[in-house]
Amino acid sequence: MRTLAVVGCGAIGSAVMQLLHDDPEVRVTQVIVPRAAFDAARAFCERVAPFARVLETVDHADGQRPDLLVECAGHLAVGDHVIPALELGIPAVVASIGALHDADGMLRLEAAAVKGGAHVSLVSGAIGGIDALAAASIGGLDAVTYIGRKPPSGWKGTPAEHVCDLASLREPVVIFEGSARDAARLYPKNANVAATVSLAGIGFDRTRTTLIADPGVQRNVHRIVAEGTFGKLDLTLEGEPLAANPKTSALTVYSVVRAIHNASHAVSL
Repeated sequence: MRTLAVVGCGAIGSAVMQLLHDDPEVRVTQVIVPRAAFDAARAFCERVAPFARVLETVDHADGQRPDLLVECAGHLAVGDHVIPALELGIPAVVASIGALHDADGMLRLEAAAVKGGAHVSLVSGAIGGIDALAAASIGGLDAVTYIGRKPPSGWKGTPAEHVCDLASLREPVVIFEGSARDAARLYPKNANVAATVSLAGIGFDRTRTTLIADPGVQRNVHRIVAEGTFGKLDLTLEGEPLAANPKTSALTVYSVVRAIHNASHAVSL
């Protein structure tokens, strides 16, 4: 049985732990949250992860060190928790791919993994086709576009509120057009898919991104269009939003759990 330290006990982290509650292969032994969130995290863990201690930072002392760190807490958690864990040789699963939008984000992550001799898995999250896109990039990609379309509620608390009145929308409104780098920077809780597509394809600056608030959809709709020497890829995925957080698709949670299982197996798909 592998032990896990889960960073974050919000919508994604709590949903991941619920899915792992009866899993015979893994056990959550640490939940990492800010001190202000201790009481809520402890109450949750009593029901779902009874062997977990709630901490501010990962305990890597002998006998306490987790086998795997699972990040589900947002951009800041990558620098605060993932990189230090990798440097200590603790492998990690990262959900907040958008954190790598800054110029040296990926370099710091790679350097930490090399220093600690640890592996880091970047989850595909709410989108599919990443394996095909990454393979196509070897032959050469001419253009990659990501289009993210969500109900207005999925854009609350973001810069979209300064673009339009989300509550009164009657037709789709483009709330962002530009590079995936700017999308990940401006919409850190909504644009992880744009970041994932960028890393698999032609990079943050060349990946064109459009974000849309659409009152006519009930799901989070992700579309990738790519062209290159391989041909053309046009993939659309309609994901059910998480009930606890409409900014996130439920598939993101399943993607994290899959990455956890893959980290435990010698052979994985």
